[in-house]
Amino acid sequence: MYKTFSELKKELRRDSGHLKPIKIALLGDTATQFLNVALKATVINEGFSFEIFEADFGQISRQILDPDSEYYEFEAEYTIIFESSHKLLGNYYKSYNSQISFAENKIADIEELYRTIQSRTKSRVIYCNFLSINNQVFGDFSNKVESSFVFQLNKLNYLLSAELAVKNDNFFIADLLSIQNKWGRNFMFSPSIYVNTEMVLSLDALPIVAHHIAGIITSLEGKFKKCLILDLDNTTWGGIIGDDGLEKIQIGSLGIGKAFTEFQYWVKALQRRGIILAVCSKNDEDKAKEPFEKHPDMVLKLEDIAVFVANWENKADNIRKIQNILNIGFDSMVFLDDNPFERNLVRENLPEVCVPELPEDPAEYLEYLYSLNLFETASFSENDTERTRQYQIEAQRTVALESFTNVEDFLKSMNMTSDVQAFNSFSKPRVSQLTQRSNQFNLRTIRYTEQDIESMIQSDEHYTLSFTLEDKYGDNGLICVIVLKKEDNETLFIDSWLMSCRVLKRGMEDFTLNTIVDTARINGYKYIVGEYIQTAKNEMVKDHYEKLGFKEQDQKWLLNVEDYQSKHVYISHK
Repeated sequence: MYKTFSELKKELRRDSGHLKPIKIALLGDTATQFLNVALKATVINEGFSFEIFEADFGQISRQILDPDSEYYEFEAEYTIIFESSHKLLGNYYKSYNSQISFAENKIADIEELYRTIQSRTKSRVIYCNFLSINNQVFGDFSNKVESSFVFQLNKLNYLLSAELAVKNDNFFIADLLSIQNKWGRNFMFSPSIYVNTEMVLSLDALPIVAHHIAGIITSLEGKFKKCLILDLDNTTWGGIIGDDGLEKIQIGSLGIGKAFTEFQYWVKALQRRGIILAVCSKNDEDKAKEPFEKHPDMVLKLEDIAVFVANWENKADNIRKIQNILNIGFDSMVFLDDNPFERNLVRENLPEVCVPELPEDPAEYLEYLYSLNLFETASFSENDTERTRQYQIEAQRTVALESFTNVEDFLKSMNMTSDVQAFNSFSKPRVSQLTQRSNQFNLRTIRYTEQDIESMIQSDEHYTLSFTLEDKYGDNGLICVIVLKKEDNETLFIDSWLMSCRVLKRGMEDFTLNTIVDTARINGYKYIVGEYIQTAKNEMVKDHYEKLGFKEQDQKWLLNVEDYQSKHVYISHK
């Protein structure tokens, strides 16, 4: 699925005027011109345009430590730092007296650069970890000699994760080492090119590296895969359940069944991480469900599947049904099917859905899927583990609604309650994640890291509100986020209003506005100002403020608190 570097260069000829611009700073200790090109081209199909400031190589420390540098003048939203193992090895050879503490010293230097950036900007930092080099000074004994370069390099990569990335919300790692482990050192690095051009990465490796780095940025910008849709026969298990019967489908520890079992373990791990699982199969439903219910070697169970669709209709229409129930974008879906005809049918009818070209041999499924890095994420919270259950409950609500002729009667029957709280240390991860994931019901599409949320918790200039929603079917968890900013003594500005699309059409918008107005009244504010900033995905809330009774004023929306009459809702405070 990766384009060649030559193909990426052709992508840059396309008109990018309609794409969302993002300012990127690229700082390296070796030549990064071609990485610059690959990064720009990679994100065009994702709907973004990278405006990149590329410093001269070897200028990382100067650009970051000098407050008057071109780097700070550029005001980058993201800073990519690429330091090579080769330059690191040269510094290691020069530090004979401190080789045992080489990794700790280097981590201290990197942390100083990060702290400097954070003290002067809001730029998120993406640091490329170090490719392995075994200089064979100690041979295989290197891993037991603390002063060896191999030992120190391994330690450095570990400390990057354990000491910097885990502890700092705005520090992310582009895992180039995992790419090298997959593709090989000779694929990643050409000695002659490096010696003659100062380029560390080969032209073949650049598209893959750019894909991984860009994936971090696009996920932080709210574009990532949320849902994995599975075909069953010869995709999730070997054989055809309708023809072969339960006993003869291939799963387990023998032969090709092992490939399908390991595939299911991978899918199960994704589900536990928070990826929504769905089934889209041409089968009788009872036959399709039988292995999940009865086969002793099935790793996946029915409770792991949020939406199960098995019938004889075409798969593009069935994926539309799944999308309608889940209420997520087609571009956040991945569809896996062994059949080329079905893959092409979905590609032609639903071009936004990601449809990988699975290998013919099931034994190769996993290694192929690993290489695609389909499910990049920039955040994780405990709430993610509940996502399948939440969508299963949502499917129950959808079915229940069909039995009511009156929507109000349905809403009354739901017994809905909401817990409204200011942001706190417990809600901080989920609030941050919701700002990064919400695209459709998001009035201004501002993304916040946990560090940003912590700043708002401590701020005297903001009022923050988080909303949960629970009903007789179950708990939706935290589903709505409001950030109010003090404009002056009379006015509150709605800096962010975003909500999970799972809870639309239940009166949550009115309940939220009632709460915003109550907050304004209690604190003595006369006006509330809202703003809609259009994106490619939030068209659904274009008329949001007008429908709620705001009046348009200077390209924003104004609500007079004194004139506001609380809206009737079927949601009560918890």
